Amino acid sequence: MAAAMARGWAAVEGGPDSMLFTDSGSGRAAKLADEVGGERVDSLEEMAERSDLIVLAVKPKALDEVAPAIAVGKPVISVLGATPLERLQAVLGDAPALVAIPNLAVEVNRGVISHTPVAAGDETFARMLELLRLLGMTVPVEEEIMDPATALMGCAGAYLARACEALIEAGVEAGLDEELSQRLVREMAAGTGEHLLTLPPAEMHVAIASPGGSTEAGLEALDEHEMYEAFKAAVHASLERMAGTR
Repeated sequence: MAAAMARGWAAVEGGPDSMLFTDSGSGRAAKLADEVGGERVDSLEEMAERSDLIVLAVKPKALDEVAPAIAVGKPVISVLGATPLERLQAVLGDAPALVAIPNLAVEVNRGVISHTPVAAGDETFARMLELLRLLGMTVPVEEEIMDPATALMGCAGAYLARACEALIEAGVEAGLDEELSQRLVREMAAGTGEHLLTLPPAEMHVAIASPGGSTEAGLEALDEHEMYEAFKAAVHASLERMAGTR
């Protein structure tokens, strides 16, 4: 997710003047720095010392390990799932901290970022949100409902991508070459996503499906295979996994 955010910021005006990256030795920080014009640094301590703002993007179980190096009073945006603000503040001290859970579309500046609410007029948090808005839409969400919000806007993109994958395969089975099937489905999905910003889903599928037509037959097949319940089950499974990691 940190890589997606960095790519999004690198693609627009108004982003960070420079970006520093470090990792545990995987080499990903150096590769990402080369890709977006940033700089790879040798340690968390150096990164924290030289930064005005820190994006914390590690596995939640690594928080206690990395916190001492970055608890230097600098503002922190945490993208750690299942890690509440109280937990962050316990290890970061008096550093201004914001929980912000983005989805992968921040990479193309069309993301959705759920974040903990902030007080109006606070300049530090205002700057954090200003940077996040360059990556997409920001939505303040109370912490007690952050997990359901994450399951929808964070996880559900993978479910939609899986549906597109099945549609592409069905197109190939029906006689299309894979490249054409890919192009048709991806453009359809992009256009449908744009249309959904103005037309509710329940109205869209009614508008597309004329009575007795081929779309209606497809919807009936989806109902027969319990697609509706399957998508709901995916959200509930994600929520159960989140609860298990706390």
